[in-house]
Amino acid sequence: MKIETKLIHFSKGIILESGEKLDSFDLMVETYGNLNENKSNAILLCHAFSGNHHAAGKNDDFGVGWWDQLVGPDKPIDTNKYFVVCCNNLGGCAGSSGPASTNSSSGKVFGKSFPQVSVLDWVNSQKMLMDELNIDCWHFVAGGSLGGMQALQWSISYPDKVKKAGIFAAAAKSSSQNIAMNEVARESIRKDENFHNGNYYEHNVIPKNGIKTARMLGHITYLSEEHMDSRFGRKFQDEGSKVEESVSFEVENYLQYKGEQFSELFDANSYILMTKVMDSYDAGKDKTLVEALKDVKAELLIVGFYSDWLYPPERGKEIQIAAMNNNIKSSFVVLQGDHGHDSFLFNSETYSNLITNFIES
Repeated sequence: MKIETKLIHFSKGIILESGEKLDSFDLMVETYGNLNENKSNAILLCHAFSGNHHAAGKNDDFGVGWWDQLVGPDKPIDTNKYFVVCCNNLGGCAGSSGPASTNSSSGKVFGKSFPQVSVLDWVNSQKMLMDELNIDCWHFVAGGSLGGMQALQWSISYPDKVKKAGIFAAAAKSSSQNIAMNEVARESIRKDENFHNGNYYEHNVIPKNGIKTARMLGHITYLSEEHMDSRFGRKFQDEGSKVEESVSFEVENYLQYKGEQFSELFDANSYILMTKVMDSYDAGKDKTLVEALKDVKAELLIVGFYSDWLYPPERGKEIQIAAMNNNIKSSFVVLQGDHGHDSFLFNSETYSNLITNFIES
């Protein structure tokens, strides 16, 4: 599989939904496969909260790509047939401009002064990337969770630029419960003594305990109770492989390990920024969802998972009902999926066939 990773600089900058402006910015981009002569085989993948530009294959920096089970040669999103694009979104911490980047105006790290971005800002910056790559229309735009919100927004903001959209384990807006859990995670970071009001870079420290706790909480919401019971049950952790001495159960050890691992990879300010992106998104902002979707031309594939309690299937059904009220060609499917919210990341025969048939129909 042909993989190219590059940093693309946008010198003209971007005016954000908030009214603030980034005078210039960078996007870290990874592409797979080849763009055909008439540029009709381009697919955009939109990453979820903790994802990045590395969607498929394996490298030294990020290991296996976040959607490697579904993207690659002879996989549902077939890189032998399609030119697949994925970028690390603005505000991220995997190469694109974000809080850990240097502000060219001041010569200092942005830190908490990096402007708050939105799903719409991400889509607009991805449109600039699309223009940079000389692509006129995406054959398919897809993502799960926060990535699904971007796919939905693409179909709303640029109806003539998207042929098909895949919205997986997502919602048109976050619920009050979603927002509440994200606020607990953010508060754990803000209360870390090394956070320094978001200026921890100047102190050469990271709010590791806060990020770790936030990730542990988040990880619980990504899994289903059934999956946790079948994987861990109430089994005690072996004494010789404890991450923390205080743990007793395997599930505790697992969360400690995941939190520790994440705290070394993800920037705290990016965590706060990206959860706020998720919380603030509302596809029907200032109007009904039906009104918001009135200009959509893309065919929509909306997939939910029975075991997902973060964005349960009825949240996807709301999108399809709004689509039907606008006579938009759409399909809504609920799959079993054993992994809770994370089910959109894992392949199954049914899931695979669903995506393949939709893309190629």
